[in-house]
Amino acid sequence: MDRQTINVLVAGKNYTLTSSDSPEYVRRVAAFVDRRLSETAAATNLSSAQGAVLTCFQLADELLKAQDENRMLRRRMENTDRKA
Repeated sequence: MDRQTINVLVAGKNYTLTSSDSPEYVRRVAAFVDRRLSETAAATNLSSAQGAVLTCFQLADELLKAQDENRMLRRRMENTDRKA
């Protein structure tokens, strides 16, 4: 797919993103980020910059745990395939 620009609103600010992903997917990602930033802001009394960094840490933690779980499941599948 060709690269295209997509305008999104995150944390009350407009961003113009360039992506080869579909506009629907980019908007879905932006909505997810916006929601997570809002959740962090509602649960803390941090500045917007500090809240954004905390949200990044939370998302990175979730990503790394999901990657670890994915690796573990792949190893299990490979071991199961070898035994069959």
